[in-house]
Amino acid sequence: MTEMPRTIVFDVNETLSDLSPLAKAFEAEGLPPLAARVWFAGILRDGFALTVTNDNPGFAELAKDSLERLCADTRGGGDHAAAVENIMTTLTSLPVHDDVVPGVEALSHQAELVTLSNGATSVADGLFERAGIRGHFARLLSVADAPVWKPGNSAYQYAAMELGRQTQEMLLVAVHPWDIHGAHRAGLRTAWINRTGTSYPEYFDAPDLEVVSLLDLAGAIRAT
Repeated sequence: MTEMPRTIVFDVNETLSDLSPLAKAFEAEGLPPLAARVWFAGILRDGFALTVTNDNPGFAELAKDSLERLCADTRGGGDHAAAVENIMTTLTSLPVHDDVVPGVEALSHQAELVTLSNGATSVADGLFERAGIRGHFARLLSVADAPVWKPGNSAYQYAAMELGRQTQEMLLVAVHPWDIHGAHRAGLRTAWINRTGTSYPEYFDAPDLEVVSLLDLAGAIRAT
């Protein structure tokens, strides 16, 4: 990047929230712990599919419906309402990653901070309140108010319109390469948070910045 962004736009699920407690929640309800990741990926897959057909589904509704069917398929017959409720409660009360609080505090001195999530703004609000960082965010945006889910182009255009920004003034921060790709195609600058040391897919547009944490991102932006 050659210029400081005016607005930093954060993805929320996985980028800021730590999904690891879901594995224990699945195990506590008699489900394979590894199924938590598969379930979450399935929510995104089905949301993307519905977006392609010009629908804009609610994230929580997809999550609950798919979880009910997963419980029935895995645990057999019976009432799975309590298991579904317990796992959904875990999903909406996750902690942030260890680097998020210091990283957000550092980044808040560099640009306006907002979110753009495929989930509900209430989930982001609760996440930030629990972490004590809600005051650092100027706006919490959700695709629930946009035409489509990310990575659809109009989701990012919606955020730019809401914020009164040109897309090139915005930096999208995410752990998901598909989100980086979509934001780049919409004209935003992008930063990929690679906490796990994985390689970036060659078939997606590359990020402008690749860092291992939000604190490293703050340093990279200062260096521009």
